[in-house]
Amino acid sequence: MFEIIKAVLTNEFKVMFTAALPIIEIKGAIPLGLSMGMNPWHALLISLIGSMIPVPFILFGIRPILNLLKKTAFFNRLTVHIETKTLNKSHRIQKYGVWGLFLFVAIPLPGTGVWTGSLAAVLLDIRFKWAFPAILIGNFVAGIIIFSLSNGVINLFKF
Repeated sequence: MFEIIKAVLTNEFKVMFTAALPIIEIKGAIPLGLSMGMNPWHALLISLIGSMIPVPFILFGIRPILNLLKKTAFFNRLTVHIETKTLNKSHRIQKYGVWGLFLFVAIPLPGTGVWTGSLAAVLLDIRFKWAFPAILIGNFVAGIIIFSLSNGVINLFKF
C-alpha cells in the first residue's frame, strides 16, 4: 500500500498539486520544486502545467456554482464577499480588458494569479477565447519572474 502511495506522490506530482492550489499557485510551487532538488526548468514547466489545470474549470464552471451558493442563506454572504473582493482587486482588468487580465496574472503578488484572474474574467464577462490565452501568458511571465528570483537566491547561497 505504501509503495503505491509513494509511487503516486512523486516530486512532480507534489509540485503540480501545489501549483494548482489557490493562493499558493506558481508562486509557491517553483520554490518547492527547487527545494526538492528539481532542475529549475523542470520545476518551472511542471508548475506552469499545474497552475493552469484549474483555469478551464473556473472559467466554465464557477458562475453556476456561485449562483447556486447565492441561493442558500448560509453561503450567500460568503459568495457576495468573494465576488466583491475579486472585483475590487480587478480595477486594472476593468480598465484595460484582456491586457489588464494579462498584467494582473503576470505580477506575482499576493492576491493575484490564475485563480483570482480567472474569477475576475468570469465576473467581468471576458470570453474564454480571450481570457484563457491572457491568463496562460500572464502565468508564464509570473513563472519566469518567480523562477528567476528563486533560482537566483538558491545560486546565491551555493558554496
